[in-house]
Amino acid sequence: MSDSGTPDDRPEPGDDEAALLRFLAQFGIEPGPDGRLEIEQLLGRMQGMMGAFTTQMASFGKSDTESGMNWGFTKDVVRRTTAASGPDPAPTPAELARIRDAVGLADLWLDEEISFPRLASTATAWSRAEWIDNTYPTWQQLVRPVVTSLSAALRGLVDGPGEMRAAEPMLRMALAGMFAAQVGQSLGSLAVSVVSAGDIGLPLTEQPRVALLPTNIDAFSEGLAADPADILLFLAVREAARQRLFGAVGWLGPQLLALVEHYARDITIDPDALEQAIESQLNTAMTAGELENAGNALAGSLFAPQRTDEQLEVLARLENLLALVEGWVDEVVAQVAGQRMPVAAGLTETLRRRRATGGPAESALKSLVGLELRPRRTRDAANLWAATRSTRGSEARDATWAHPDLLPTAADLADPLGFAAEGHRAAGPDELDVELARLLDEEGSQGS
Repeated sequence: MSDSGTPDDRPEPGDDEAALLRFLAQFGIEPGPDGRLEIEQLLGRMQGMMGAFTTQMASFGKSDTESGMNWGFTKDVVRRTTAASGPDPAPTPAELARIRDAVGLADLWLDEEISFPRLASTATAWSRAEWIDNTYPTWQQLVRPVVTSLSAALRGLVDGPGEMRAAEPMLRMALAGMFAAQVGQSLGSLAVSVVSAGDIGLPLTEQPRVALLPTNIDAFSEGLAADPADILLFLAVREAARQRLFGAVGWLGPQLLALVEHYARDITIDPDALEQAIESQLNTAMTAGELENAGNALAGSLFAPQRTDEQLEVLARLENLLALVEGWVDEVVAQVAGQRMPVAAGLTETLRRRRATGGPAESALKSLVGLELRPRRTRDAANLWAATRSTRGSEARDATWAHPDLLPTAADLADPLGFAAEGHRAAGPDELDVELARLLDEEGSQGS
């Protein structure tokens, strides 16, 4: 017999079981003299804790049955994170008028130079809160695969004796709450940075629309040697061009989102980070406020640094497609505003530096889905689109978007003059193309 009265030959608990026992000890749930947990004591204590926690979270709406993710709590964290960053006034009628005037002029310029028609919707001004409300469904779509991976990893951690599995509901709810807080904080920070609906290059609204955020544009303009009216017009041209592209090229937005989802679906959860979260963070994080603190500490630590070969391929395709979108926007802005607005070239460089140093899109996607995104070849893409226009005209440049197989590849970006002269000769679909098509079909059937 040992000093604790436990038989010397009792098997030592495994690493995962030991982690769970240490966690439960934080709540006064200890094994008996025989080294085993009293299942009735365990369930009784857990039911009380889960009941109180469930009641608290219910004030934010229902949680997902399978994952435990409470999207109402997540959105509440987004709003409070945004509010902590400063005032978020509703756009004034004067600001809305200035934005609509700027977009109206941008559309006149774009009508002369690009093939894609104006959007049917009217340009608008958003507060940060309105950006959150209008983009939140898309963020839910992108984050859900990560929640599924977290749930699977947690099931692996507690896959043991019945008393260990009995702890899973509590752990799942707490872990989902922490991740919800992490998501909320990431989106709250993003809401303070974006200057338009499509600023990060992804189609975040249900339908393409031109929307600019006056408060964030004012912050973006600080320190820039340009008239605020010119900066607004420059951003209006960019956003109008980008949203026209999304509106006219029906496959583009779904393809971008499908690539992000595909990457997120294959994400690997770091088991050591998960265990550390349970030991170090969950010992007190059973209230909404404590979960926010735990989510902040957890941010970015759950994702394993290794990527699969398939993820690397998805990442390469996503970076290439985003570079082509932003490069096309850069080329169009240079074409329509270059001679009309002397500040356009300098503002384009400012945005390129913002992307290169990790802008709002890169930071958000890294913390939300573990995606370290750097559209490194935006300048190359802009040069390729400019060369194509110079060689074959604007209509040929824009017609390239008619089908994904016609788009420039990474190899084409290295030979812009060759692409400008001949275009891209598409190969047959590979396995990833087939998988993306399946994912897009599933999204379409769910939305119908």
